Amino acid sequence: MKIAFVGKGGSGKTTLSSLFIRHLAANEAPVVAVDADINQHLGAALGLGEDEAAGLPALGAHLPLIKEYLRGTNPRIASADTMIKTTPPGAGSRLLTVTEDNPVYEACARTLLLDGEPVRLMATGPFTESDLGVACYHSKVGAVELCLNHLVDGPEEYVVVDMTAGSDSFASGLFTRFDVTFLVAEPTRKGVSVYRQYKEYARDFGIALKVIGNKVQGPEDIEFLQDEVGEDLLVTVGHSDWVRTMEKGRPAAFELLEATNRLALQVLQDAADDSYAHRDWDRYTEQMVRFHLKNAESWGNAKTGVDLADQIDPGFVLHEGLAERRELVSPRPHLHQPSPQPA
Repeated sequence: MKIAFVGKGGSGKTTLSSLFIRHLAANEAPVVAVDADINQHLGAALGLGEDEAAGLPALGAHLPLIKEYLRGTNPRIASADTMIKTTPPGAGSRLLTVTEDNPVYEACARTLLLDGEPVRLMATGPFTESDLGVACYHSKVGAVELCLNHLVDGPEEYVVVDMTAGSDSFASGLFTRFDVTFLVAEPTRKGVSVYRQYKEYARDFGIALKVIGNKVQGPEDIEFLQDEVGEDLLVTVGHSDWVRTMEKGRPAAFELLEATNRLALQVLQDAADDSYAHRDWDRYTEQMVRFHLKNAESWGNAKTGVDLADQIDPGFVLHEGLAERRELVSPRPHLHQPSPQPA
């Protein structure tokens, strides 16, 4: 399942996404974690030191490699230079799976050990000096969107994306790439304002939106969230001494996380697993094509000098069976053979 964590800045979005990733790893589930927030904090939340987190490879810096690999032998894409962030896969395209080894993961991912269990971590990368004044956030996450467009994930496999704060993700098609979106909200008026924006923007796209009430201190906070978000409230989370210790750089074993918070994380996993029954690959592919045409007309055709509508394969639908056919040709190495930690 593809899972997004969103919320306003300071809501605890990154902390909760990192706890969820640790929870999945503790359950020995295959996980690809993606830091798609321009303020790169997920690596640190997963236990990397400052230099290690800064040393993570940036997806955007490897965009030419990503495009060339994903293009494969797709005859509708003349060259990698004509691919944009929304270019959809078609016959001949290479697809990514969660547990395989491939050149994209080799260049752009690092495998972390969380209490002995491996998790692949990818990051958009921060703004560089050459970006300042000329680039926007969405230019940095284009590689994430392109990878998700070509990713085939199955049951009990998880792609967890820590998104940018606020509702900026609606400026691209990235918000439609997920089976379930967890919105982290504090029990305050400002805390639920991003929820209202997300709910309104997502209304016409079939987005499965669930709210995690964070920094909850008592029954009044729970009642406030119930009044404001209604049935979208999935679970609430309170203070954690384990998290406080982790944020000081002295994390304890994850099994020592408070029982109430472990139960809350299991609720999130159950909700993600339940979303699998509602997966609609036809709609997923249609939305991919829809946003590609929109971007092509808006700026893509002018930038590349070609009609990007020709990249659409009308008979192609992304689905899990494509990954199964790949396995018949070349079995996938298992993720539980981690590469070394970043230096």
